[in-house]
Amino acid sequence: MAQDAWDRIGDVVLSVTRIVVSFLFVLHGAAALFGVLGAGAPTPVGLWPGWWAGLIQFVCGGLVLIGLGTRPAALISSGAMAFAYFTVHQPRGLFPMQNYGELAALYSWFFLLFAALGAGPFSIDALLHRGRKARTGSGVDAG
Repeated sequence: MAQDAWDRIGDVVLSVTRIVVSFLFVLHGAAALFGVLGAGAPTPVGLWPGWWAGLIQFVCGGLVLIGLGTRPAALISSGAMAFAYFTVHQPRGLFPMQNYGELAALYSWFFLLFAALGAGPFSIDALLHRGRKARTGSGVDAG
């Protein structure tokens, strides 16, 4: 298989992974903010850090899900999950299996990956980029 084909497959896998991971992240935010999906009562508005974490999960996760402002939203999400890992989970034990921090660690690394690599081809960011290239009449992004 030619390298171009492998690159296209990698781009598609990046987009699909972004969509799945961010959808799950949004569900965590919805559970925290609205008390849905078996989460019990919603987290009280403004309560630190739970409500703010839920807000980041819901809003930034939603932006990453649709691929709009993916890099900054993913960076904020990654930082929020790193904060959660080191302030909530890591004090309970050295390793994620001991401190129940696997999800926070995985989310942090996945969102850092999306911040570094972008959204992939199935995203609003990609549509906007293609539109800018078409308006400039060249393959070089003017903005």
